[in-house]
Amino acid sequence: MFHLFLHVLVPAVIALSFFKSKWRLAFIVMMLTMVIDIDHLLATPIYDPLRCSMGFHPLHTWPFVILYGALAVYPKTRIVGVGLLIHMALDSIDCKVNLGIWMM
Repeated sequence: MFHLFLHVLVPAVIALSFFKSKWRLAFIVMMLTMVIDIDHLLATPIYDPLRCSMGFHPLHTWPFVILYGALAVYPKTRIVGVGLLIHMALDSIDCKVNLGIWMM
């Protein structure tokens, strides 16, 4: 439950801290990046508390993380990229805390 709370709190703090003039838009866009978890629907079972999503789900693999980093570089896609990178970082931290690994 704390992990899910962080998926709201961290984007809110980032939006307020780094996107001051458009923090509402930044927060909403970063919340919309959570749709990235749609790839969890490809797994059986859909949710497994003992599974690390990083490296397991297709949109949570290194090639996509690199793509999200590239999105964060360009001003027009920066908020989307930052939101996706926050999501990947939080999922990776969750894996480390719960399973002792950063990525599968």
